[in-house]
Amino acid sequence: MKKNTSGPRFKALLEEAKITTTGFAAFWDTEPQNVHNWYTRGVPAYRMEEVARILSVNSHWLKTGEGPQDLSPLRVVDESGNTFDAQAIRGIYTVIEPIDVELPFYKETTKAPGSNQTHVIEDPDQSIRLPRSHLDALEINPNDAICTRMIGNSMGEKIEDGSTLAIDRGLTQIIDGEIYAIEHDGMLRIKYLHRMPGNALRLRSHNKAEYPDEIFRAEQIEDQNIRIMGWVFWWSTLNKRRPAVPFL
Repeated sequence: MKKNTSGPRFKALLEEAKITTTGFAAFWDTEPQNVHNWYTRGVPAYRMEEVARILSVNSHWLKTGEGPQDLSPLRVVDESGNTFDAQAIRGIYTVIEPIDVELPFYKETTKAPGSNQTHVIEDPDQSIRLPRSHLDALEINPNDAICTRMIGNSMGEKIEDGSTLAIDRGLTQIIDGEIYAIEHDGMLRIKYLHRMPGNALRLRSHNKAEYPDEIFRAEQIEDQNIRIMGWVFWWSTLNKRRPAVPFL
């Protein structure tokens, strides 16, 4: 696989078009720092085709510097067999970019009817939509994002029981004090994580009064099948009750 070296070419294209970092960031509805990061890290792979199309360059050239810079002529054929130059008719159509991303929903469920053993699997009957701008602002690949539901009050009053969560599976490295979703021997858990000496792991609840810290040694992590699913980057809480309206 060719290395992504698009950063300098991306920056040069913006300068040539007299587009500022701030201006391009506003177009993408993201932070200027995210765009500035692309100058050194390169345009994210999942954005390459879209950025190349907008800047009217060949995506392979943008990524690697190889091949022609200009887009190859794109031909389209209508139902009668007539061939048209897509670039020539490009202005006739309005391309509507998706503003929402549909995220798959995961849940903890029993492995078999009547079994006490559980596992975390995708629920094909549920999904959640989030604004794409939320994911772009955090540089999250939409393909890495999933949703689930908070079970229990171990994270209350931070994340209430029943809240919907969004998880970035692309970030499983532990950053002390961040909230992660983990699968613990088939159980779905949401906790603050902290690294400990000897590759140990501390799980901390927001509701520390009822749920004291848990520390797992390296061998316990393996024996109890503790797996980090990803970083929790968004949650939503529904009010538990509708307020009574007085004087009715």
